[in-house]
Amino acid sequence: MKSRKQNNILTWIRTHQRASIIMVGSILILSASALTAFLLTRPIPSTPAPPASIPQPAPEPTAYYSPLTGSVVKNEATTKRAVTAIMIENSPDARPQSGLKESGVIFEAIAEGGITRFLVLYQQEQPKLIGPVRSLRMYYVDWLAPFNASVAHVGGSQKSLKEIRNGHYRDIDEFFYASTYWRATDRYMPHNVYTNFSRINALNKKKGYTTSSFTGFSRSDETSSTSTAPATKVAIKISSDLYNSSYTYSKKTNLYNRSQGGAKHLDREKGQISPRVVIAMIVDQHTVIEDGPREQIKAIGSGTAHIFQNGNHQKVTWEKKNRRAQITFTDSSGDDVPLARGQTWITAIPKNSGKVTWR
Repeated sequence: MKSRKQNNILTWIRTHQRASIIMVGSILILSASALTAFLLTRPIPSTPAPPASIPQPAPEPTAYYSPLTGSVVKNEATTKRAVTAIMIENSPDARPQSGLKESGVIFEAIAEGGITRFLVLYQQEQPKLIGPVRSLRMYYVDWLAPFNASVAHVGGSQKSLKEIRNGHYRDIDEFFYASTYWRATDRYMPHNVYTNFSRINALNKKKGYTTSSFTGFSRSDETSSTSTAPATKVAIKISSDLYNSSYTYSKKTNLYNRSQGGAKHLDREKGQISPRVVIAMIVDQHTVIEDGPREQIKAIGSGTAHIFQNGNHQKVTWEKKNRRAQITFTDSSGDDVPLARGQTWITAIPKNSGKVTWR
């Protein structure tokens, strides 16, 4: 049976139908509103972000190396730049020279009467002033031939001029291209012929000598040596005290600071000359009569050489099979000995009168 309370509610609903409908509707509206508010205000689950892509390492920049020195250069075009060989004087009246510090490979040898002269090769380095420029000798032609280089000089011995003018070389002799050179007024003749790369490049371009294709020396990234023979002081006797040279190794720079004639060897514009590699190459040398007494060096063949790099010494064998072949350096096992990257100074020491010592 229904309770009295339930009967009272039913009676009220029957007698108050309109009010009952309004009350039920209100309750439904309030419930719907509450449900809507709940649904609108509840936090919406966020969509998970896609996984971040794994960053890829940037590609290693391409490194370009000079075929002359093995040093890093800025672009591929520099590796193909024309090589220029310039004869630079070394008599006391020519010192200090210009353009030696900013160069790639230097060959040093006696030109006459014990006076040394430099064959200086340039590719990536192009100093603003070079000189004094002097004459050519035959053995310098032997050394420059493999480099496919233009040859800047002021005349030369009969034998060297006959060879260099035979049509197989890039001869830019001052005798024929005087406007590429000038005579300085602060020095007297014949120690005052100078040039620069603004003029040399213009002449090379005019002649079509815009690139050089050649095989340079083997090079290495090693900054230390497996040699057990340290060499931080090197002394080279080539002729007399005016021309003998010495080198002091700097561990800080990994270079050899050069001295000659008992004083620091300085570039007039750039200061201390400090090659990365020093080579003393023992050669046969004698005097010949050729439009006057001339030194003659046997540059083609083989012999003993001493390489100084990374603060160490290594005795090797040098070999040059023919005029166009590059010089090679091999150890006692016949294996190639690569040179450190950078400026390389090669001195040809007479076998009978020269000497190289180190400690």
